[in-house]
Amino acid sequence: MIDFSPTPEQEQLRRITTQLMERYVYPAEEHLTDTSDPDAASFFPGIPDSVLRPIQAKAKELGLWAPHMPEDAGGMGIGVVGLGLMNEIIGRSPLGPVCFGCQAPDAGNEEILHMYGTEEQKRAWLRPNVAGEVRSCFSMTEPEVSGADPTNLQTTAVLEGNEWVINGHKWFTSGAMGASFAIVMAKTEPRAPTPRDRFSMIVVPLPRDGVSLKPIKTMGHTLQGGGHCEVRYDNCRVPRQNLLGARGAGFKIAQSRLGPGRIQHCMRWLGVARRAMDLMCRHVVGREAFGTPLAEKQTVQNWIADSEAEMEAARLLTLQAAWKMDQKLDWRVDVSLIKFFGAKVLHDVVDRAVQAHGAMGISAETPLEMFYRSARAARIYDGPDEVHRMVVARRILRQYR
Repeated sequence: MIDFSPTPEQEQLRRITTQLMERYVYPAEEHLTDTSDPDAASFFPGIPDSVLRPIQAKAKELGLWAPHMPEDAGGMGIGVVGLGLMNEIIGRSPLGPVCFGCQAPDAGNEEILHMYGTEEQKRAWLRPNVAGEVRSCFSMTEPEVSGADPTNLQTTAVLEGNEWVINGHKWFTSGAMGASFAIVMAKTEPRAPTPRDRFSMIVVPLPRDGVSLKPIKTMGHTLQGGGHCEVRYDNCRVPRQNLLGARGAGFKIAQSRLGPGRIQHCMRWLGVARRAMDLMCRHVVGREAFGTPLAEKQTVQNWIADSEAEMEAARLLTLQAAWKMDQKLDWRVDVSLIKFFGAKVLHDVVDRAVQAHGAMGISAETPLEMFYRSARAARIYDGPDEVHRMVVARRILRQYR
């Protein structure tokens, strides 16, 4: 028999995380409001530092800070499975990740700076980022080309003397407003034989001459946390030592951050789905229609049963992928599976919860309408579902050729 039980240490971690969420994080959600004028001076625009900082301090005090990072980099060092189990709880609130120091895109940026950064880069950017003193952003997607095929990116970086000169147009650069630095994907090796060897990552301190930001308000996401931004690089100059990793290694580095990142996303989606399920069950038990509680209607019972089955399946798939990462096994197909399957489970469970609540479900009286809008984006970011399905199908069909 395969034992899927969390270790005693993991159970204790989940218990303490749950307690911190219930006592501090959920009550702070009242400060989550749409804003078109984010306060770039605060760590998490839209949330006063007077609210956020004490919660972060409590997470640090309890040893719950930066679960995605190894201990020698200021994190918890709990492995990918432990990270997934913790994120299942953290993800129940949009404030959760930032309260525990593992919010995107900072978490991914910290991982690649730790793996590929020089000692100087770690001192300047990694350490203050992990400590929660500054925020960062990741600048890759471009409006002129398909995000599903990033080998067509057009932003360039040319080495002139001891400086990289960057020119290009990015958007959906998450977290850019108020960030202290960006990690930019740019073409530095135009003559490389294969497209995937033509791009490099370069750290750009912010604000900086030659860099302009424009906030983009998107469905389901406010400008909190720095929002999603359109960014233009116009002869932006940075020192040559700001190159992250080797020249032409941009895609290799990107893959290093995407695998664990998808574990975090998928487990957080399960946290959202579980919270939506809880809201649905509580509502249908006490709500009557046509003489009986909604909980006694077969359609509602089907929603609950289907949601439970789908969440459990997504959870086991995701933890299996996390286990493979911890065991240094090939996890590439697994993360594609959990990405498109998990996104569908998230959407379907939230959709059923909205429907069960009727008109209240589309109001701001519960977090369901916020969850619903955010769920739609899950099928696009970190690679559209169609690309991940293609990856899985190609790997399966390879066995038959």
